[in-house]
Amino acid sequence: MDKDTISSLTHGITLSERKSIIITGVKKIDSFDEDEFYLETSMGDLIIKGEELEIIKLDTYQGNVSIKGKVDSLNYTEIGKKNKESGVFNKLFK
Repeated sequence: MDKDTISSLTHGITLSERKSIIITGVKKIDSFDEDEFYLETSMGDLIIKGEELEIIKLDTYQGNVSIKGKVDSLNYTEIGKKNKESGVFNKLFK
């Protein structure tokens, strides 16, 4: 994706019966597994937690992601700020 495309992404979330979620405005997927997705969106970092989560559709050009599974929570963090307390060394030296 080029810089103009990334800056023009409109972010939105459509959640249906906690079983499927469509997210627009996704810049990149930082990490994911069946219990958690960590996405960078045009409106901040988004963490999705749940059970049996899996990607159904990924459109990297338009920044759209479809996920199915049981969604338990959606959590935003500030743009560009990772959860610094989640690092192994930070946990060891608390």
